Amino acid sequence: MKKDVFVLIFTDLDGSLLHRTTFKFDEIKNYIKDLISKGICIVPNSSKTDSEILDFNKELGENLPYISENGSVINGLNIFNQNFPDKIILSREKSEILKIFETKVTERLKNKCSLISKMTKKKQIKVLGLTDDKLKKALNRKYSIPFIFEGNKKEKERLHKIITVNGLTLQEGGRVINLCDNTGKVKSMKRVIKIFKKIESNIKVIAVGDNFNDLEMLKNSDIPCLVFNEEFKLDRINIENLIITNSPSPLGWADVVKKALVKLKLND
Repeated sequence: MKKDVFVLIFTDLDGSLLHRTTFKFDEIKNYIKDLISKGICIVPNSSKTDSEILDFNKELGENLPYISENGSVINGLNIFNQNFPDKIILSREKSEILKIFETKVTERLKNKCSLISKMTKKKQIKVLGLTDDKLKKALNRKYSIPFIFEGNKKEKERLHKIITVNGLTLQEGGRVINLCDNTGKVKSMKRVIKIFKKIESNIKVIAVGDNFNDLEMLKNSDIPCLVFNEEFKLDRINIENLIITNSPSPLGWADVVKKALVKLKLND
């Protein structure tokens, strides 16, 4: 690994690094740990909650800095450098976000939004694919509100417009839509890069994702990587130098990262 290049990998988790249905990554665990041992900094950038990503860190056996709830909070940069902040909050509280939603969105459109928090436990399990403690941690959100939209395309466009005008965002993932503050994976990624530039002069950024809410993150990286997602139509994606794999996660993650490192001539 070249000593004059510092590599930052920002990665989505579900469907990108973690298996889409089992959420496992055993097959690539050693590869991830090998990357870390070579000085590559891996930053999970996910819609997951703090608790969920900390569980991922525990299973990996590494203490990684991470970004939770679609860019709402940056955590643990001081792990890498003691002069870096421990936590950077980029979002208003969930209660404030919900208040804007309740007062600004029309009743007709609100009725098309089925909030995960108000579903029965049985329905929550079906939608999120999680049970017991993992379900509880996924629902323990401080800055985002997941929901299922049950309207048509035009109604969704109207909802997007109202949300945007009122300073919020809709982050579309694989299973749900998250109502968030004016945050996003790319904004938090740029914030982290800016901080790292204080100590690193030559940073190369690899971004790995598999879904719509990852695209801006990919577009703003040096090496954008897309893991196979059968619901994704590649003809709708216009990203230069995009690395694509036909393998789903987790093996697809290792595949695109290896290709990215070759492209950066950092595979030795």
